[in-house]
Amino acid sequence: MRGTSPSDEERLRVMPWWLVLIGLLVAALLGWWVLDWLLGEADRAAAPDTRAGLRIDAIRTGLTVVAGTGGGLALLLAARRQWINERAQRHQETVAARDQEHRDRVQAHVEAAAEAGQRHQERQAEAAAYDAAERRLTELYTRAVELLGNDNAAVRLGGLHALERLGQDNPAQRTTIVAVLCAYLRMPPDDDARESEVRRTAQRVVTAHLRADGDAFWPGMRLDLTGARLHDLDASGCTLDDADLTGATCTGVTRFGGARLGGRLVLAATFDELVLDAVTGDAEVVLDGARITGGLHADGAEFGGRVSARRAVLGETSWRGATFRRSVTFDHTTFGGGADFGRASFLGGLSMEHTVFGGHADFRDTLFADLALFRWTEFATDAWFTGARFPGTANFGRARFGGPVSFESATLAHRPRVDRARATASAAHVWPDGTTVAPLDDDWLLLTDP
Repeated sequence: MRGTSPSDEERLRVMPWWLVLIGLLVAALLGWWVLDWLLGEADRAAAPDTRAGLRIDAIRTGLTVVAGTGGGLALLLAARRQWINERAQRHQETVAARDQEHRDRVQAHVEAAAEAGQRHQERQAEAAAYDAAERRLTELYTRAVELLGNDNAAVRLGGLHALERLGQDNPAQRTTIVAVLCAYLRMPPDDDARESEVRRTAQRVVTAHLRADGDAFWPGMRLDLTGARLHDLDASGCTLDDADLTGATCTGVTRFGGARLGGRLVLAATFDELVLDAVTGDAEVVLDGARITGGLHADGAEFGGRVSARRAVLGETSWRGATFRRSVTFDHTTFGGGADFGRASFLGGLSMEHTVFGGHADFRDTLFADLALFRWTEFATDAWFTGARFPGTANFGRARFGGPVSFESATLAHRPRVDRARATASAAHVWPDGTTVAPLDDDWLLLTDP
């Protein structure tokens, strides 16, 4: 039987018929031998009556032995039959259990195969749906880009809005769409009022999705606006993760007020006016080589990363109340107008070596928590350090002061190094205690270290 082991068949084998016949012959021979022996003993009796009685008893005893032996064999056969029945019952139960287990395995295999087939069909359906969605998305994207390249300004506006809607509905495409919009802004513009409107719309589309104020926010976008021509760019309140305006020309007012800055903000561009009021974040802000003909406003800003403005040309600037948590560099920078750093906090080092202040330099109530370098710095007019705090070291070596200088109420942990700095002799000055000042000529005073 299927599923039955050889040991089971051997245990369930029925007793052969010849073994039963041998048992019966043995019982008969045993009875005959007992009868013969008892009759022999009876024949030894001397009295005929006694001998006859003994012979009858011998016959009766022989028959009893034969009957007892046969009964024993019958009982043995009955026990054997009961044992076989029990073993057969257990064997049937084992076979039934194995058959049930086999049926269960077959059923599980059938169900697993059906489930695998269902999953395969679902995957095929999902793949088909995905392919269809991707094809539709590609068609929409291609069509929108084609509209953006149309000669008609109204059609280009439609392409901008199509790209915006596509990005809003498909987050995975937002990076590509922002890159396309930035590439459009990097293209040389036509001298056409309608083209200017298209470009301003492109700017608004980009910045509108960088404000974390609802479902329209597109996080993680990076702006590559190198060499772009921008007008009245308004990124106020935006969250910027890397923005590069290297070589861009920004006319009008460029606003980043209240923006959250991350990564790097590269502003090595030309600006009519730049607003950085109340910006926050840990971005590295780079103004190296920037040209700002109008004003730069960064009042109340909190710069968590490094700020660098080497060789920049800045107009009127205001950094009032700003906080600089890391190092700040204005080396070789020209401030064409007044520079207001009043109540600012330089928590990292400040370097203004070879810097030129064409207007007044206001550092009143400013905190210089670390090294402050003003070596070879030129102050064309007023330089105010009234109430400033210098817990670190200050160095004004070879600086030139062309107007009045005031360190009134300033707190200095160490005497500042002046190393032959010069100050105009025609103005009144208030120097830190212990400063050595002597006339150099009729026009200049010379400051020397002890």
